[in-house]
Amino acid sequence: MNMMTEPLSPVRLLLQPITDFDGARSAPTPQDRLRALRRAGEQFRERFLGEPAVRYARSFDLLRIPYPAWYAFNGVYSQQLLKPHMVHLLARMVLVQLEDFEGHLRNLLFTPADFETGSETPYFKRLSEQTPKFLHGVIAPVYGTVLQALASVGVAPEQIDFITYDHLHTQNLRRWLGTGSERGLLPNARLLVHRQELASVAGLLPTQADWYCPEGLQGVAPERIVPFDGSVQLGRGIALVHTPGHTEGNHSLVYRTGDGIRVSSENGVSADSWAPEASRHNGIRRYAKATGSEVVLNGNTQEGSVDQYLSMVLEKTIAGMSATHGFSNVVPSSECSPHWLFPGAPTSHLWGATASGALQRPT
Repeated sequence: MNMMTEPLSPVRLLLQPITDFDGARSAPTPQDRLRALRRAGEQFRERFLGEPAVRYARSFDLLRIPYPAWYAFNGVYSQQLLKPHMVHLLARMVLVQLEDFEGHLRNLLFTPADFETGSETPYFKRLSEQTPKFLHGVIAPVYGTVLQALASVGVAPEQIDFITYDHLHTQNLRRWLGTGSERGLLPNARLLVHRQELASVAGLLPTQADWYCPEGLQGVAPERIVPFDGSVQLGRGIALVHTPGHTEGNHSLVYRTGDGIRVSSENGVSADSWAPEASRHNGIRRYAKATGSEVVLNGNTQEGSVDQYLSMVLEKTIAGMSATHGFSNVVPSSECSPHWLFPGAPTSHLWGATASGALQRPT
């Protein structure tokens, strides 16, 4: 099958609506919503396990990001006198090769960060200005760019059909998708984005705007953007599930692998986030025991903490538990991991880079 296909037109992009979660968040009490979403997640998981695995999925390390511990494990450290000030998040990109509903082989990039221009995000720009330049590479080391990652597996930028992000924090899409004056570096790619996320970007409050790259979509042609509502499937074994809370338009990548289901988002930042009661970190485990919390939120914006809690429970319900390490099969898109600057990262299981399936080459 030839992957060097013509760019998709909007009428040829088939997104199949997922109705399993419809109405699950409409109950008046949060506990009733939680029960409804858990049932819906179990139903969806059972059906999704009957679907074939995606052809290929591999993650690539991009860069490390210093991040306040209070945001990373929202609430856990508020009652502790001694707490780490910063942790390190390792940002990753996932390349997924899938077959769409028309039988075409497509390449999707999940969270391809353009960190070279995304540094204009107000929060990180202030952090950069407060840090001597000679320390930038030490504090935020870069392991590779998006284009270098693609080249390492023999995928050309022209072969990328879709890009998507669970939400648009820090993202500058102009270099990937192009503007009226510049051709995009991913010239055939379309952005798949939840319609609410797209609407939010047009009118952010200050607490939200601190995490969005200014004018990150400025000048991008409308036909390069494909908004969707609710939750959708792109093909057999791959879905984008609406998981609001971290942002109103947040969604999670869900894909079938040979050994189960993987879910990925930045609702949490470590395996502990979705299983705090099993954490080897005393602070996280004790917090879960004292409060009864099933999850620990990544809370830098807190657009909707109740919804985010519900979404994280939904994520781990869909993903199921791993038979090898005992944690949920939810992989944080930015993973809290030890670094010599911040060696005490509260992480019980490190996912690291992941890979499944075999990449199909152009013929």
